[in-house]
Amino acid sequence: MTIQAIAEQVTANIEQVIIGKREVIELALVALLCEGHILIEDVPGIGKTTLAKAIARSLGCSFQRIQFTPDLLPSDVTGVYFFNQRTQEFEFRPGPIMSQIVLADEINRATPRTQAALLEAMQERQVSIDMETKPLPRPFLVLATQNPIELEGTFPLPEAQVDRFLMKIRLGYPSEEDEHQILLRYERQDPLAELKPVLPSEMLLGLQQEVRCIKVEKSVREYLIHVTRATRDHPAVELGVSPRGTMALYKAAQALAALRGRDYVIPDDVKHLTPHVLTHRIIIHPQTRLRGRTAEQVINEIVDSVPVPVEK
Repeated sequence: MTIQAIAEQVTANIEQVIIGKREVIELALVALLCEGHILIEDVPGIGKTTLAKAIARSLGCSFQRIQFTPDLLPSDVTGVYFFNQRTQEFEFRPGPIMSQIVLADEINRATPRTQAALLEAMQERQVSIDMETKPLPRPFLVLATQNPIELEGTFPLPEAQVDRFLMKIRLGYPSEEDEHQILLRYERQDPLAELKPVLPSEMLLGLQQEVRCIKVEKSVREYLIHVTRATRDHPAVELGVSPRGTMALYKAAQALAALRGRDYVIPDDVKHLTPHVLTHRIIIHPQTRLRGRTAEQVINEIVDSVPVPVEK
């Protein structure tokens, strides 16, 4: 069975719970296929937690939710060694990060020290506790959420951590028709409780390896590089995309091509993903913000300005 057919099964399963958000589900599958992480910035009640749970159940993955608060400690995330009086030995009590899919809810409410506990886990898929390194289970996906409206008592994520997220997405409000469907779907029971796995997590690891074999022609690769390099020279940008961002866009384009039934990447894959993968990786000048321009608008300008390769 092709990656596209498998992804369609997973998408249809998730859509039993998440209605009218096929593009968001597709982006989440892109992140899973290239072992990336997702930052979801949206208002409460949109379905962020439900999306994370639906993905975990559809893949048969272990799931943990961490509610970030100012008094949360790094050990509350990674785990801690404790002395067992019965065995007279130190034992390790794993933290919630030791799960395959982790929802970091309201991540910007924790202190920078606790936020930093996620850095090693997200980048290297391991945690270091008391001079001992412990690998994390695979597949491993962090879905972090933050509320863009309520800023009191929050700690903005540092650039180094934001750069660890493959993409930043928004769910947005449903359409009127979709909201009717939500009411009908949830009228008698919670469909999430009935959701069954449709893809073993072990098979996902094989799909991740297949995605790496998706071909990227030289012209498309050059186009991708020109887009990311243009962020470093744009007059409205103070800090452009890092090489990590270039690599993230490359891997995401491979995953999207596979989801759409191709064994090669086309420029449209790059264009479609650029706002989601690069917007959160740039810092625009304060004067640009004062003029009312956003990072997303700047990225769209850059994409429009870079010539798209055409087949000769």
